[in-house]
Amino acid sequence: MKKNALLLLLATAMISCTQKEPKDFMTIHNAVYTIDSHTDTPLRFVRSEFHFGERHDPVKDRSCVDLPRMEEGGLDGVFLAVFLGQREMTTEGYKTAWDYSMRILDSIYAVADRYGHRAGIALSPEDGLRLEKENKRSLFIGIENGYPVGTDLGNIQTFYQRGARYITLCHTRNNQICDSSTDTTLHNGLSDFGVEMVKEMNRLGMMIDVSHISDSSFYDVIRISEAPVIASHSCARTICDNPRNLTDSMLRTLAGNNGVIQLCILSNYVKEREPNHLRDSLQQTVRKKYRYFKDLTEEEWKSARKEWYAIDSIAPRKLATIADAVDHIDHIVEVAGIDHVGIGTDFDGGGGLADCRDVSQLPNITKELVDRGYTEEDVRKIWGGNLLRVMEAVKQQRESRDP
Repeated sequence: MKKNALLLLLATAMISCTQKEPKDFMTIHNAVYTIDSHTDTPLRFVRSEFHFGERHDPVKDRSCVDLPRMEEGGLDGVFLAVFLGQREMTTEGYKTAWDYSMRILDSIYAVADRYGHRAGIALSPEDGLRLEKENKRSLFIGIENGYPVGTDLGNIQTFYQRGARYITLCHTRNNQICDSSTDTTLHNGLSDFGVEMVKEMNRLGMMIDVSHISDSSFYDVIRISEAPVIASHSCARTICDNPRNLTDSMLRTLAGNNGVIQLCILSNYVKEREPNHLRDSLQQTVRKKYRYFKDLTEEEWKSARKEWYAIDSIAPRKLATIADAVDHIDHIVEVAGIDHVGIGTDFDGGGGLADCRDVSQLPNITKELVDRGYTEEDVRKIWGGNLLRVMEAVKQQRESRDP
């Protein structure tokens, strides 16, 4: 009897030794290809005092992304947004926006050249995976706000040839392409030009980004596009009732399109903010003083940024947390499925949480996912697999048109 008990004990011990220990979150984070689908970091590239190869501080410098922190946070790839604020829809306005977009693009390539031993421009999923094997960070390019396209579809091809792989159709105001989610109704969805733009982006193999656009514009895009689309930085409206976020119906429609929504971690889109009248008042004062940030000189921009940032010490904002953000992922997975969610932080454009203020802290999101029971394969999909799948599908859709 004792012998049988001893044999059973030894067999149990052998089985337990052969079982794999569950992987910790950092092992998983480092094993998967991680990509952030939206940052506004290039706005800093055009400033001579910012160096992408140096480590900055999210509190002191207000900077969220640089190469040292990408390496520290295990972020393999990042979409750098060429952002243009909305101005007048005139020939002169389009020309000014176009020229500035070219300046930002030039700055991205200058950064890539300067730090070529640590990073490189990526035009495709294959480029991203190749750069990872070379232990380099992938710099993808997106255009935030189609405003600089003007009314010339040829400009879309120029953006594509210069490396842009998505265009966010509009920003916070209506433009010549479509209505914004945070403006009044102008076109009741896509304009006639917007319809042609969607078709041209399909032809070129460029991803269509539906973040920021109105609900009507969203459904127009889905109806017209022959390829999957993305929401590069948006959340779930059921969890946080903000027009910038997608409703459950939109999430299901996006899944039916085989697209992907990339979770934005800008606090106001993650969790409805608590009233802060002093902060609102101080911000409005700065807006008025600096002409609502319109047509400012470089010196005026420096002063405006300094006064804007100073508000945080007088009336600090209460930020949402990673747990709040992952609540959105849980909901999106429940409504749309695990194959249709990713992460697009909006870092350097307002993105940041109480416990994830810059790119070095991104592993904290992986930890929360693992703690909630997401598998390594789930994390792989969320942290880049789903977005790369859409990129490849858009590319294949273009190639299927070629004779």
